[in-house]
Amino acid sequence: MIKGNLLVLFVLGLMSTGLFAQHNISLNIDGVTSEEGNICFAVYTDESSFLKFDKVYKSGSEKAVKGKTVFDIENLPDGEYAIAIFHDANGNNNLDTNMLGIPKEQIAFSKGKMKMFGPPKYTECAFILDSNMQMNISLQ
Repeated sequence: MIKGNLLVLFVLGLMSTGLFAQHNISLNIDGVTSEEGNICFAVYTDESSFLKFDKVYKSGSEKAVKGKTVFDIENLPDGEYAIAIFHDANGNNNLDTNMLGIPKEQIAFSKGKMKMFGPPKYTECAFILDSNMQMNISLQ
């Protein structure tokens, strides 16, 4: 009886690790104009949270490296995501904009690009993550 229970627990343990797999995204950020400040990222999981600073799923930053900055976003479960990135050149931890709300600092998105009158929509930036992946993004 005890062996049977241990076998069931062992099988359930193996199944749960597959069901809750965690993945990493290796980001290659091209077009970094200087080594000043940081490259900041925000990961979003749906349209209603996209580009809202108080609803970021995961965020972080890495020291800017002129030309290309490389870093990983770790421990993301299977799912749909969109990523927003900006070069916080002055290190104030904010995306600086002008009076019209147009960014003064370089920005980029996981797939979509800035439009004439604003940022792309979540659906234009979204991608499915179901394994480790590498993504190349160019700052604008």
